[in-house]
Amino acid sequence: MALLDETAKGVFIIAVTPFGDDGALDLESADRMTDFYLERGAAGLTVLGIMGEAPKLTAEEARLFVRRVVARVAGRVPVVVGVSAPGLAPMRELAQDVMADGAAGVMVAPVSSLRTDDQCYAYFEGVAQALGPDVPFVLQDYPLTTGVQLAPQVIQRVIDNLPSCVMLKHEDWPGLSKITALRKASDGGKRRISILTGNGGLFLPEEFSRGADGAMTGFAFPEMMVGVWNAHAAGDTARAHDLFDAYLPFARYEQQQGIGLAVRKYVLAARGAIRSAALRAPGPKLSPLDIADIELLLKRQDARLKELG
Repeated sequence: MALLDETAKGVFIIAVTPFGDDGALDLESADRMTDFYLERGAAGLTVLGIMGEAPKLTAEEARLFVRRVVARVAGRVPVVVGVSAPGLAPMRELAQDVMADGAAGVMVAPVSSLRTDDQCYAYFEGVAQALGPDVPFVLQDYPLTTGVQLAPQVIQRVIDNLPSCVMLKHEDWPGLSKITALRKASDGGKRRISILTGNGGLFLPEEFSRGADGAMTGFAFPEMMVGVWNAHAAGDTARAHDLFDAYLPFARYEQQQGIGLAVRKYVLAARGAIRSAALRAPGPKLSPLDIADIELLLKRQDARLKELG
């Protein structure tokens, strides 16, 4: 497997972690899910992400899941593994294991205790040292979850001084101006890294227009994100917006705090990507009214796509 680098682009799907109804890790569904994502045009896969229920896995389960996905991908696309941890030692251990198994790179979010710009930079300097120069990493900027605000100048300082940082997972909200600032810096001669965006794809057309290289997020309809990226890359921004608009009601519903992942898993199970929509405990359960909402949205989704052609 080639290592992740600054040229990465396209849609890297944040994969869910499939469990059976009994809460056991479902590795057969991991195969099915991987195929589902690849068939819909994923340029890469990301596992053990914040929304992937990674904290609910044992250390051995996490390694089994990564190995299964990497083996199923068989070198066709890069696999990025989330290795964020409270300390650098467990982060380094997991990173070494998954890279040995064939991962293309790892993703790291800042710990929640960081407050100042200097603290934020020092943390990622420590991450780069702990991982070593041969492990490319993705800086995950997700302040809505981590509580850590990374100013553009801090991210640029990381880019300038830490060559093993090859990608930014941009998930600030609002954050379009951050993409603009970073791209202005690279257009002016600063080192350029890949920027992939998150937030369930809610701002894809605008993010791509600001200079993002793709998306790294989850959505029950990954083909929407792939289609929007492909249309934008081809210069057909009108098509990109039309396709995005057709899925917006579902994207909005899936982004609800608390039940969003349950919604995504329900739809993925309905689409045959995984066998069970179960979340491992503790986790929310959809009510009958939630399910009725989703089923109505699915029917309306089909109608919108027929109109779009």
